[in-house]
Amino acid sequence: MENNVLNEMNQVDPNLRDEMVAELFLDQMMNDFKRSKILKKIDQSLKNKDKEAFLYLTEKLKSIT
Repeated sequence: MENNVLNEMNQVDPNLRDEMVAELFLDQMMNDFKRSKILKKIDQSLKNKDKEAFLYLTEKLKSIT
């Protein structure tokens, strides 16, 4: 299966392939950034003993990961 994907990627126009890789990289970086911000807010909600914020933020985190 992986060989098929690699073979197909080798047949894609190099410029398009580079664009796809860049887009995947940026998407991953944005998700990592959002995840990091939410985790900090979760930590703060725990420190503040804010159950409502904690529950909201954990649901939001699930939608990212």
